[in-house]
Amino acid sequence: MRRSLFVIAMLALTAGLHAQSKDGVSHYRYRWKDAAGLPHYSDSLTSDALKYGYDVVSDRGIVVQHVDRQLTPEERAAAEKAATEKATNDRQAEQRAREDRQMMSAYPTEADYKKSQQESLDNQDQQIATTRNNLRIQEKALTDLLTRAGDLERAKQPIPKFLNDSIAQQRDVVAHQRDTLEHQQTTRDGMVQKNARDLEHYRALKVAQDKERQGQ
Repeated sequence: MRRSLFVIAMLALTAGLHAQSKDGVSHYRYRWKDAAGLPHYSDSLTSDALKYGYDVVSDRGIVVQHVDRQLTPEERAAAEKAATEKATNDRQAEQRAREDRQMMSAYPTEADYKKSQQESLDNQDQQIATTRNNLRIQEKALTDLLTRAGDLERAKQPIPKFLNDSIAQQRDVVAHQRDTLEHQQTTRDGMVQKNARDLEHYRALKVAQDKERQGQ
């Protein structure tokens, strides 16, 4: 029964389209499929057409435009999030590519690149050496203060407030220098690991660059 009704409807639609095309003016209709997959036609957009998505069909049965269904608020939010993430990833990829080009231009050979890496390590080593030297100076100053306090205690004399304050302050200075030294050493270890990764990346870019030049 449903199939018979569908055939009748299609015949009626075909006849109508044929009649409309006689005046030489193109007429368009909207076609969509419902949740059951059954096609529907209308001269105007309906809520169902917007819900399921639709085709704009000419009087010759040719699809001239397809419009996707309306997204739910959740789908729209997910699509916007995906679009934002893609735009961010594209910008980051473009930035990396620009940095790669600059790197290859600045360091034509691996020796040049490794020299630059070593210079960065040398600078870090210099900072570590300076901090280590400062730490020894501050530790000696703390030792001198503690020695003075110890001499007073052995002499059964009270330790002045200024000396106790100086010892507390010097302990803080020494602790800060030790933290700084530890941070600098940790940074250097990270630089060594990063340099190794960056060198492998440089080598890969160099191989690709050489192949591109050979292809030219």
